[in-house]
Amino acid sequence: MKKKNQIGNPFSVTSYLGNEYFCDRENETQALHNALSNNRNITLISPRKIGKTGIIRHLFDSIPPQEATCIYVDIYKTRCLADFTQTFAEAILTHQITPFSTRIWKKITQIFASLRPTFSIDSITGTPQCRVDIQPQNEEATLQQLFEYLENANLPCYVAFDEFQVIADYDGCQMEAVLRSYIQHLHNTHFIFAGSKKHTMVQLFSSANRPFYQSTQIMMVEEIDETKYAQFAQTHLEKHGQTLTNDAFHVLYSLVHGHTWYVQTLLNRLYQDGTTNITPETVNKILQTILIENEPVYQTYCQLLTQRQNDVLRAIAAEGYVKELGNIKFLQKYKLGANSTVRSAVQALTDKELLLENNGNYCVYDRFFGLWLANY
Repeated sequence: MKKKNQIGNPFSVTSYLGNEYFCDRENETQALHNALSNNRNITLISPRKIGKTGIIRHLFDSIPPQEATCIYVDIYKTRCLADFTQTFAEAILTHQITPFSTRIWKKITQIFASLRPTFSIDSITGTPQCRVDIQPQNEEATLQQLFEYLENANLPCYVAFDEFQVIADYDGCQMEAVLRSYIQHLHNTHFIFAGSKKHTMVQLFSSANRPFYQSTQIMMVEEIDETKYAQFAQTHLEKHGQTLTNDAFHVLYSLVHGHTWYVQTLLNRLYQDGTTNITPETVNKILQTILIENEPVYQTYCQLLTQRQNDVLRAIAAEGYVKELGNIKFLQKYKLGANSTVRSAVQALTDKELLLENNGNYCVYDRFFGLWLANY
């Protein structure tokens, strides 16, 4: 039986396991640290599942506690100022009560009396948890209080807001302006604004008519270098008595275009499979298993699309990447019809996050879905 805190499979697809199980990202981690430690806020942009959250977790894990207080805030599920403030408050307070003590509890209760914080211990993990109750009329005042609390801390504070693009869709307030009005005056607190919708994030921080215009250093996260990823994978598989050839890893990496989560998923399954000598055939066998498992989901995706959208999606999946959507050879090869019709379908598929646009190239966002479309 696996002991508590013992790592079973080194290729995680759900969480950050620590430095030993984290592949590369040395340059990105250093760049983030350089920005924060030199009083620069930073915007971190990447498609979903490339690994931006992992980079943030890795950075915060590597910063000594005596250097700075690091707070990670996932705001993906927030829909308004009240949600944001509650999520932010709970992240700050949960961090502050680690380890749990009566002294810290009393101090925080006094400072944030208006939040009516309640603390508990998770029965499974044993870690402290916090819940707050924010009155609707106190949302903005509470947000100001939270920023003041961080600004007056003994150590510098590094705060990461993940999936930051959601604030652009908040109802009932100009959230960008509200945040900017507080953040621009902070000296002890510095931020990572991470987001997965490139177009929205670029607009938030690069448009002259937006409150956050030119207020941060912008950093794009790309795929991990294939050679470094191969070395990482081979090292952990060898410890498990498995050999992964360079050819086999190249096939694996190329199939999913180096997209981190999909590479990790395939490596996770290969580790589980236990095949001693992993070949390209082994990789394809594991891939087919995954595609068949997810077939009901992929069929549902297709049923929710128009015939034109299905045709365009399958054509792009078959090509892998498409740059010139209006190219006559591409349109004729897949019998897609008029260029204007194709572009309308592409826009709809991009809005649904079924297509990903990256530097003018289009591909199916879900790499496994794209492979299923191309092969079934």
